[in-house]
Amino acid sequence: MTDAAAEGRLLWDSVTGFAPAPARPAGLLVADSWLVEDGRVRGIEHHVSRFSGACVQLGLSPAALERFWRSALAELPRSGSWFPRTELREDASLALWIRRAPQLLGGVRILTWPHADPRSQPRRKGPDLGLLAEIKAMAQAAGADDALFTTRDGLATESTTASLLWWEGYELCLPDTDEHLLPGVTRALLVRQALESGVVVRRSRATPQDLYDREVWLVNALHGIRPVTEWVGTGREAGPAGRAPRWQRLLRARARALADRPTSQLPWHATRTTEGSSS
Repeated sequence: MTDAAAEGRLLWDSVTGFAPAPARPAGLLVADSWLVEDGRVRGIEHHVSRFSGACVQLGLSPAALERFWRSALAELPRSGSWFPRTELREDASLALWIRRAPQLLGGVRILTWPHADPRSQPRRKGPDLGLLAEIKAMAQAAGADDALFTTRDGLATESTTASLLWWEGYELCLPDTDEHLLPGVTRALLVRQALESGVVVRRSRATPQDLYDREVWLVNALHGIRPVTEWVGTGREAGPAGRAPRWQRLLRARARALADRPTSQLPWHATRTTEGSSS
């Protein structure tokens, strides 16, 4: 496959492989996406694990997902910058959407969402993506880049598109509210990097107000680390983000080349996307 012909949504069939998907796909149950730059990906096994685990919970067989992933990884372009997405639809179909990556962004202006977290399934990526896009658009209309959710008692959790991390002194912190968090692959990779570097990692309960003067990051598979540069509507300056450039380099260094011919021994069976092992 050439890069010029690679874009589009492909429907998978266990016998015939991939073919162009219908123009109006069925509703989305599970999704996962990641950045591919010249055939290199960060933590692909964790994206595979997260997507496959959700699909198995909904009744798909591990063997079928194994075959799907071998085909999907082989289908990805090995040159250029891409942001593919795997999908499980309401009609039980599996699909691969090969998309060119959008422009990678730096700092992020954040608006604390003033309402209750509206997600129906915060720990599964897919069902709420349309709603999250609407909320992000409303945040942008208010002068922000993204919206930060909180729990009912006001604790910061994550944004519409990214996991939340912050620094307290020399310690890297993440929210202590698992039931409200998507198991983020980039967050987990950064936690692993911190542990390997001898940095203390701690779960913490913090309100957005507690974070105003700290170095705060929103992290995801597309952009990596985006330091918070403005708390929109608060009149408060964001804390300096002196660590972010170095840690972004460390994160990029974790990218690995995709195999030209993925084997049947894809390494997700022993992988769990948790902060102790791998966001």
